Amino acid sequence: MSVLVGLVVVVPLVAAMLSLGVRRRAGVRDLIVLGSLLGVSSMSALLLGHVEANGSLVVSVGGWGPELGIVLVADMFAVMVLAVAMVTITLVEAFSIGQRRSSSGADPTVAAPMLLVLTAGVALSILTGDLFTLFVAFELMLVASYVLLTHRGRAGQVRSGMTYVVINLFASTLFLFGVAFVYSATGTVNLALLVERIPELDDAVRWGIGLWFLVVFGTKAAMFPLFSWLPDSYPTAPTTITAVFAGLLTKIGVYVMIRFHTLMSMDDLGPVILVIAGLTMIVGVLGALAQDDMKRILSFHIVSQIGYMLMGLGLFSVAGVAGAIIFVVHQIPVKTVLFLVGAMIETDRRTSALSKLGGLVSTRPWLAVAFALPALSLAGLPPFSGFVAKFALIDAGIDEGAVAIVVVGLVGSALTLLSMVKIWTGVFWGPQNAPAFHAPDSEEWAPRPATARGWSTMSFTTGAAAALTLAIAVFAGPLWDMSERAATELLDGEVYVTDVLGSDR
Repeated sequence: MSVLVGLVVVVPLVAAMLSLGVRRRAGVRDLIVLGSLLGVSSMSALLLGHVEANGSLVVSVGGWGPELGIVLVADMFAVMVLAVAMVTITLVEAFSIGQRRSSSGADPTVAAPMLLVLTAGVALSILTGDLFTLFVAFELMLVASYVLLTHRGRAGQVRSGMTYVVINLFASTLFLFGVAFVYSATGTVNLALLVERIPELDDAVRWGIGLWFLVVFGTKAAMFPLFSWLPDSYPTAPTTITAVFAGLLTKIGVYVMIRFHTLMSMDDLGPVILVIAGLTMIVGVLGALAQDDMKRILSFHIVSQIGYMLMGLGLFSVAGVAGAIIFVVHQIPVKTVLFLVGAMIETDRRTSALSKLGGLVSTRPWLAVAFALPALSLAGLPPFSGFVAKFALIDAGIDEGAVAIVVVGLVGSALTLLSMVKIWTGVFWGPQNAPAFHAPDSEEWAPRPATARGWSTMSFTTGAAAALTLAIAVFAGPLWDMSERAATELLDGEVYVTDVLGSDR
């Protein structure tokens, strides 16, 4: 079973090279891409089942010890996020096949191989057990995401892509300095060894490390006030690309933040993180309310929802961290579904501006249902998965006496519902407006309406992604148990140390 841990990273990279070689042969390329993604999704599900039943899997790459070599760790937290992430990427790629050659579709000759590279970076970020390999994984995701953002070559995409890459490169530079500083202070970058050595440092040094990586990971996660790059860059990309970014990239930033700050016992930073969490919730949702474009509203909501995950981390309790974990798991498919619905609307009407839409509930009732389910979940209404996640966080906040952040979270949820109503009334209700025409970039890539087969593919995959969000609500009990177990392992760093270094430590 241990071999699957490495294959989850290696298979997408090999498939990316193969698909790039046959990028002009659509049938072969799609078979390679979808086949590899289905493979890694299956492997992730097997890893989840194995870890749930038997405990963590640890792989020392090349047989080197943790002090010198690369270690991949598949613990409960990792496999939970890995499984939902791989399934979500697979669904988005299947959706993109149905959307091909429409005005909002990505160019598959570029997007398909780069999506596989991004998948490998995501998997490596989740599984790695040392800071330097995490840095490499982030750079892998950055390169792939920049190509995906700008591959259509439109002026707006290149301009916003430059903002995206400059800010993320700055964060990467800070990351590299942080890795060097940690190595200088402790003599290692292995997370299991750092669990033992960072608590031995002076408080000022330890807090400095915690704050430094809070900025690094917070930039990747788009937390307040480091989020300005996201709502500017995401809406300009092809919507299927935005769906992947919305569902995964910022969540990986939160994932590594939760892992690092809990394992390193950065409890003293809890009040700081809670303040940032509240500001992220409110600023993000107010930004969403100010927009008149569906993609920009949803992009600001990515920021707002990050605040709830930070809230769970800032509590530094088992219940709080478990709530953050289940929130991450719920957010990946929910945000993806909302952007997939946006992609279908853009394909059908060739715009996402609320002022140019309307009346879709009568012409596309299926789209109205597909939007309503994740929208209500995003707002945290029962019985959807968002209610489960937010209730867990609110309950944890009350238990810890953090009344202020609980109130902010409830206000944020009410404003989120208001912004979802704004989209509903602008897109689905009212009179139907005529679609705007978008001139093609070139004759080679002229916009076309989706074929009946393409529309069926998009509808099926969007429905499957929506079903995944409902499944999270249905299986909330077992998922909570796994989240609680993952949180306990993170807060008790000795469990991680024993898994990676052995019981003789």
